[in-house]
Amino acid sequence: MHRLWPLSPLSPGQTQPGVVDDTELELLYGYPADLDRPWVQVNFVSSADGAAAVDGRSAGLSSPADKRIFALGRDLADVVLVGRRTATAEKYRGVKPTEVRAERRSRLGLSPVPPIAVVTARGSLEPDSLLLTDTLVPPIVLTTAAAPTARLAALSDAGADVVVAGDGEVDPHLALAALAERKLLRVCCEGGPTLFGSMIAADAVDQLCLTVAPLLAGAGPDRIAPAGLPTGGAAGLPAVDPAGTPTIPRALTLASVLTEDGFLMLRYRRAS
Repeated sequence: MHRLWPLSPLSPGQTQPGVVDDTELELLYGYPADLDRPWVQVNFVSSADGAAAVDGRSAGLSSPADKRIFALGRDLADVVLVGRRTATAEKYRGVKPTEVRAERRSRLGLSPVPPIAVVTARGSLEPDSLLLTDTLVPPIVLTTAAAPTARLAALSDAGADVVVAGDGEVDPHLALAALAERKLLRVCCEGGPTLFGSMIAADAVDQLCLTVAPLLAGAGPDRIAPAGLPTGGAAGLPAVDPAGTPTIPRALTLASVLTEDGFLMLRYRRAS
């Protein structure tokens, strides 16, 4: 993997300009120090024409470099945030420890593995889901008061930490506040598009890590943020900052550009 921007002098051990090793990747993608609020990184892969999936899954767009950054996102996070439909389509289970992950998380003072927090307005997760049956830590289910009580009770009985974070739809601000109560501030959001769209509408995205695959997927419904979602803040109100300035569209700053095998790994941060 090579860094295209920003350019830097050779570091100890480098033999070619711009070659990126695991140490530099960790520095590039690390979370800010001394966080006092949830800080949300969103991880996505898309085709060159904006598709978020091929045949319903992101695997058809991925590459070894993308998978390396995806794994790094989990290594550095306190919690993995994902929508229920993505978790189902991608056959999610609990995050597994690896030798690299164990060393990195221990060195950084993090728990052995991060829990997965699943967003599902109706509690539409089966108690025998792999997220509950194949995991080292209980998942967090972020749901709403509209979800059937019996379904939420079944998930709780199966070991999930069930959190009501809204009335009819999961409110991103309430969901993040619940994660903060659990001291889970480094949030790695892995999509899908609907969840990403709601996080944009809530102005809750601090960093976007976007891999662009050298592929034209053609027309289809799956884009990284779908059409038809509200662009306002809570309860449909316009999203504004404390000074009253609209926050949508939200300006981003390009923080780094990496490349490997024709794939671009772009990292954007919230503009200050």
